[in-house]
Amino acid sequence: MTSPVWHPFTQHGLNEPVPLVTHAGGAILHTADGRRVIDAISSWWVTTHGHCHPAIMAAIRAQAEKLDQLIFAGWTHEPAETLARDLTAMMPPALTKVFFSDSGSTSVEVALKMALGHFANRGEDRSRIIVMEGSYHGDTIGGMSVGARGVFNKSYAPLLFDVDVIPFPERGKEAQTMAALEQYCAQSPRPAALIVEPMILGAGGMRIYLPGVLRAMRDICQYFGVLFIADEVMTGWGRTGGLLACDWAQIVPDLLCLSKGLTGGSLPLAVTLATEEIFASHLSEDRSRMFFHSSSYTANPIACAAAVANLAIWRDEPVLERIDRLVLRQTDLSAPLRSKVSNLRQIGTIVAMELEDRTGSYMSALGPQLMAFFRERDVLLRPLGNTVYVMPPYSITDDDLARVYAVIDEAIALVANR
Repeated sequence: MTSPVWHPFTQHGLNEPVPLVTHAGGAILHTADGRRVIDAISSWWVTTHGHCHPAIMAAIRAQAEKLDQLIFAGWTHEPAETLARDLTAMMPPALTKVFFSDSGSTSVEVALKMALGHFANRGEDRSRIIVMEGSYHGDTIGGMSVGARGVFNKSYAPLLFDVDVIPFPERGKEAQTMAALEQYCAQSPRPAALIVEPMILGAGGMRIYLPGVLRAMRDICQYFGVLFIADEVMTGWGRTGGLLACDWAQIVPDLLCLSKGLTGGSLPLAVTLATEEIFASHLSEDRSRMFFHSSSYTANPIACAAAVANLAIWRDEPVLERIDRLVLRQTDLSAPLRSKVSNLRQIGTIVAMELEDRTGSYMSALGPQLMAFFRERDVLLRPLGNTVYVMPPYSITDDDLARVYAVIDEAIALVANR
């Protein structure tokens, strides 16, 4: 029987197999036909400590017995209050306010609306958003508008708003990026905000740039009074080696978007952290100046409980030591591939490389071929076109990680001999 499920980023016309996963633990997925699959991309970058972490699962079970859901407009509950307190204690002190949402895309929508509302409530005509070439910020309308234009959103172009685009800061060409940013920031009326993925573009091809560039962009925005939005949906929670990618540049954004690893990857939840100044611009006895955004499941208690348990793991366990060990292990395992691929690169727990292909784009025919190759060898890797990347859970064993790189080496040989 044909499944009625319509899967994301899946062309069902190709009739590719869709494995049925029954259970998981650590970095391993188990399928209905008895296969043991290594999850080398953290199930789309969300799983940090490993699938079904006992402490997070226990918190979910306990909360499910007490309170499953509550309207969050004018009401509150203990998991959300605890999570907000724990988050603000862990994040930079300037980020004093926590707004809950459901996903990375919606955390970006919230940040954009907060930026526009901030200036509107102050009576300033500032509505332009500056973005970086090649960025990806989600698949909602605002997220697509501030992301790269192309095959992902071509069909929806009439819905998207215009943005100012600065070039990606390629090594040796950073000055062009800074000059473009300064030009846009200085225009009248001034733009409202710059939004970036700090240190590395995700879906844009795992392109890495230097922390000094991130710091310089923050300085320019601060000088011109342009809000700085850090989309750390993918880069947060240890992926670049530290808690936040912004930490490497020693900067604090005005608005910070977090999701994915917020619950350890167990349940959908997101937050947008804001400064007191942005909150204050919405604070009034005039109800028309409130922040108009919500969803039915804002700050779901069970998801919040999972996030509270995740933050406890970060506080009580040597998570950064595990990350450091994974970083070194990835460095060692990827080194032999350097002469066989293009642009092998690493930032924290993320390793990426290009396999030779003439098109070099997301729609490269090599992408599905590689995905099938990895799937047949019980490794979950999902290349971005001809860009293969590894972003495993921090709990992956040495043997399983070695297996991932061995399979990538096989794929390199296959491509070379086509």
